[in-house]
Amino acid sequence: MKINGNQEKMIKGLSFLNGDWYQEPGDAPIMPFDDRYSSNSSLDLRSPIKLVSFWVSDVDHAHRSKKSIWIGGVLQMGMTLEGLFLQKPDEESHLFDVWPGHSQLSVNFQGVYTESKKNHGERVICLIGSTMLPARQPDSVDPWEWVKESGYSNQPPLVQHDKIQLVLRYPSTFTLTSRAIIGNMRSLSPRKSLKYFNEIQISSWQSSSADYEFAPKNILISRGCDPYPFKDIWKDDDVDVYKGLDFCEILRRYTHLVALTIVPNWKCNGTDDYCSKLGPFMADKEIRATDGSFRGVKLVMQDVKCQKISLQEKAWFTRISSVFRAVPPSENQFSAAQRTGLSNMTLLAEGVWNSSSGQLCMVGCLGISDEQGNGCDTRVCVYIPRTFSIRQRSIIMGSLSSLNRSKSSYFPLSFEKLIRPAELRNQFSTSHAYYKYSKLNLAGVVLEKYEPFNFEDVTKKSLLKYPKLEESKTFLAGVSFLSEDLTFHIPAISDPTTDPFLHRTEVQMEILSLGPFLRHHWSSQDDSIGNKYFDQTTFETSRTILNVSAQLTLAGTEFQNFSKIFVEGLYNPLTGKMYLIGCRDVRASWKILFDSMDLENGLDCLVELVISYPPSTANWLVNPTAMISISSQRNEDDPLYFSPKKLHSVPIMYRKQREDILSRRVVEVIFRTLTLSLTVALILSQLMYMRCNVEFVPYISLVMLGVQAFGYSLPLIIEAWASLQSLGSKFDESLSYDLDRSGWVSLIDFSVKVLMLVAFSLTMMLFQNVRRLRVKLLTQNSQECHRVPRDKFVLITFLAIHVVGYVLVLIIHSVTTGDGALKTERYIDSTGNFHFIREWETELLQYLGLVQDFFLLPQIIGNFLWQIKGQPLRRLYYIGITAIRLLPHLYDYVRSPLSNPYFSKEYEFVNPRSNFCSKFGDIAIPATAVVLATLLYVQQMYSREKIFRFLTFGRSKLFPWGSRAYEKVPTIVIETELSTGVHKEQDDT
Repeated sequence: MKINGNQEKMIKGLSFLNGDWYQEPGDAPIMPFDDRYSSNSSLDLRSPIKLVSFWVSDVDHAHRSKKSIWIGGVLQMGMTLEGLFLQKPDEESHLFDVWPGHSQLSVNFQGVYTESKKNHGERVICLIGSTMLPARQPDSVDPWEWVKESGYSNQPPLVQHDKIQLVLRYPSTFTLTSRAIIGNMRSLSPRKSLKYFNEIQISSWQSSSADYEFAPKNILISRGCDPYPFKDIWKDDDVDVYKGLDFCEILRRYTHLVALTIVPNWKCNGTDDYCSKLGPFMADKEIRATDGSFRGVKLVMQDVKCQKISLQEKAWFTRISSVFRAVPPSENQFSAAQRTGLSNMTLLAEGVWNSSSGQLCMVGCLGISDEQGNGCDTRVCVYIPRTFSIRQRSIIMGSLSSLNRSKSSYFPLSFEKLIRPAELRNQFSTSHAYYKYSKLNLAGVVLEKYEPFNFEDVTKKSLLKYPKLEESKTFLAGVSFLSEDLTFHIPAISDPTTDPFLHRTEVQMEILSLGPFLRHHWSSQDDSIGNKYFDQTTFETSRTILNVSAQLTLAGTEFQNFSKIFVEGLYNPLTGKMYLIGCRDVRASWKILFDSMDLENGLDCLVELVISYPPSTANWLVNPTAMISISSQRNEDDPLYFSPKKLHSVPIMYRKQREDILSRRVVEVIFRTLTLSLTVALILSQLMYMRCNVEFVPYISLVMLGVQAFGYSLPLIIEAWASLQSLGSKFDESLSYDLDRSGWVSLIDFSVKVLMLVAFSLTMMLFQNVRRLRVKLLTQNSQECHRVPRDKFVLITFLAIHVVGYVLVLIIHSVTTGDGALKTERYIDSTGNFHFIREWETELLQYLGLVQDFFLLPQIIGNFLWQIKGQPLRRLYYIGITAIRLLPHLYDYVRSPLSNPYFSKEYEFVNPRSNFCSKFGDIAIPATAVVLATLLYVQQMYSREKIFRFLTFGRSKLFPWGSRAYEKVPTIVIETELSTGVHKEQDDT
């Protein structure tokens, strides 16, 4: 047979990826496997999968004949717990690699390609290769003892082997019954040689690039789907199915690298072997251990190929082929979707889709079948529903049944692809899908049960606002915005009254439909869809009660048996509460499901849920968290009963709140820049004032300057620490993205940090000048050191006052909240991680801001102790900084900041979580600061004697008139420290 150019191109298509290999049992395995998988202990229970890939590397034109051609190839095989062989290895590095959870071997081959007339025509590759094999230890029970030694992966013992034979057989055409690539690899070394290994069997099917031939008249399909459409017992007559021309595109879209869910045989009534069997597949021990519940068992649909036939009697017919693969719970689903090996866990299928019925009927062949179709005894029916309900949440549904119903060894197996609400947006739009409510009456009963009429509810309705349907440019836009507010994906913790361990749960609430609209309607620009279902009366009604359906996903240790709950019910925008009926996939044994006669489509729909959303006007009075309550309507002795669950989420923000925070941060950052600029100017004015009034400089309190310097440096320290903490975080910062990408906002942020650093540096200059002059003064008056100002008693008095104040704050907090002041507080950070911090630590961090607001207190104490006669601080300096410190409180009082639970850095100006930023604090703190500034003004304007005489009533004195201990000492010499002009005069003298 002459090899032509087209066949040479075909040779390039002989490569395959991630096929299966199996080695005959014996005493000569080809490679070891290290099952010490340390990175994830949950993978220790998994068995490694054996994968093999083959690439045709070159075609030698110089050595060709009429019947064969020389080719080269590279084979890579291995055992792995997770991973694939997708990249062609380097031909020169034919080595063996092993590490915990993974072993791989690469072999280079050279040989010939030829075509044969045997087996209805086949293509054969016969190759000889060489590699470095892992060395086995002779005369040992375990030939791979070196694997147990530490450091083996750096340099495993290898042995050269250049006599490896590989034979691969390909069908001449790829069809339903001739699609398999089979082969074997064996050692040509003597059996007693340490290089010898037992024969290896290889199986795969052609790559997606190869041409697949649909049979014009497939007898197997006619036998399996006659009459057509086949009456499938799993097809609910109440479910409308898709009949459009894009069936194949939708099928590919929702099955590509995505696993289908196996439904338990809850309708089965027979023996355990019959009802717990996984359809036609030969399940392993792991699947059999599920006892017919098929928990975690998946089905992947691979390599979907379509070919439109013709239009007959207003109906399109399309040929479709695919490969179905059953996936055990422990196997990685993404990796399984890319495997190409054929076994008793794979089903090759081909059939026809008829647009008039909406049914795809296929015939499946288990594993590797022959040309006669032996093993092709499975019928596959697939649908794409257009109708969704609380019991039907599948975008793809189907079944596997035996063609021989009288002698079937298994109950028909049902599968589905559960829809995620987000998948409906901008997709599936041509299907005209819709949602059918069926539990609204029961949800109304829940509403009456949990929302009794009382004065408190009336008050809340009048004062608080919750997410509601607001008037927008289009009605659909209003529905879309409300759905966005009602959707969340956040961490939550269990109620401490029912769960002392405070288990963490990831909660995801996805809205599927709101009112009469399914989610895919919301992306439509044509509001005529909304007008079809909507009038003014409907809008007024929707302001009170709205129909809603959603999917609630709970990921946590408490919710392993009902991680997904399909819910529908009523949403009351006046109270921000949803009253729902839920259906859960209980995943119990088929016996328990069959005995539970009140199941609906195999789902437990006796579940009540109440979701309380926080107000959209949340402030310091209201906790901005959601609360989720789940309870069962079953009796406690029912095997499907579960104890009530209650979850508290992290704070939730709505769309307008996020927009408000983003816009307000711009304003606050600009405001912060202006105030810091003023602060720098005021500090510079104090430095200039000190240059002209050197004699009063030693009487400036170092404690006061230290408090100010601490206040300027603390934000920089906290932000630097937060940056280090967030290096490994993976949370979504979408809220800050719009700001972060803005160059001018980033510039302002940078300016704020620079100004803080400048203010800190200038304050430290004040500190150093005061300290240097005090040292100089002490040196010049060593005999009267007691007359030199010191901050020892100032610091002691200052600390005593604030310790007492802090204790009073804890006591007041304990009395007002009813909690212990030293309790432990749970905190969930922006990444969703839990932290535990004692209450006194939280209050201490908040109290530091109060200390900075009262920065004049140390100077007032010092003035009282030192009996000064003058003005150490410039009025512009201390009055101006006091005014700047009051601005955040005035800003907060005018417009109370919204609580931002995710990004504390959004609040450049004030921390709204602080108890001191309450409305009372916004009044009391500025008033106290003004009193301190006034008192300092009086101290500097009037002498101590005048003040005390004013406080003298007759012969009664509130304070002694004092001593002369701190009477001002001469400062002629030290004045030169800050005056260059004086230095010059002294030098001239």
